[in-house]
Amino acid sequence: MIDVRLQLSVSDARRRFDLDIAFATDAPFVALYGASGAGKSLTLQAMAGLLPVRAGHVRLNGRALLDTAAGLCLPPEARGVGYLFQHYALFPHLSVRDNIAFGLTSWRRRLRAGDAARVDELIDSFGLAALARSRPATLSGGQQQRVALARALACNPQVLLLDEPFAALHPLLRRQLRDELRAVRERWGIPAVMITHDLDDVAALAHRAYVVDGGRIVREVDLDAGPAHDLLPDAAALRPEERRRRDLLEERLA
Repeated sequence: MIDVRLQLSVSDARRRFDLDIAFATDAPFVALYGASGAGKSLTLQAMAGLLPVRAGHVRLNGRALLDTAAGLCLPPEARGVGYLFQHYALFPHLSVRDNIAFGLTSWRRRLRAGDAARVDELIDSFGLAALARSRPATLSGGQQQRVALARALACNPQVLLLDEPFAALHPLLRRQLRDELRAVRERWGIPAVMITHDLDDVAALAHRAYVVDGGRIVREVDLDAGPAHDLLPDAAALRPEERRRRDLLEERLA
């Protein structure tokens, strides 16, 4: 069970944005769908403990990671969250193996034998053995995504948070890597929350989707019961150019 309620504000000299998000679900793969600037990334960052939250909670299978009413706020490293950043955030000076192992080490502690075995297992599972000593700059976009996903899994997380996982990839790669991501999540049995503005991602992966707009959830769709095009806005309320884009998306999902 993923149970999230978040209220926070971010601002600069020009504007302020208020986030007020709440959802609870047992779905194994959740999508937060919406346009850029809707508040999706803020939601993921707050769940991971990377942003201060004014009020709310984050609970995973009954374990509280955040509960402002109780004065509880676990640091990011104690939350058991695997985070796949949009552009992967790999360390350019580290090898593939060292990138995957990064969260399991510190300047005070070397990699333990059990952790080293887990890293080796992930390298083999993702087909990265031949690239283990390579640097990120020498890898393709798909290979970089596999490294980043293996790193997110290395800490044995309770949940995967996926920030636009296919946005940095060539369109021809996306279908293959969606299939790989689905297989990885099912194999490891870890629930996932993905943010995306691409309905193809939602249709291919999600069991439940929430439409985010203006910092709030405005619609919920059970993808096991209904098609992804139920996420599309009512055509009658759109401007002509928006209506054409909606029609194209609906054709792609048909």
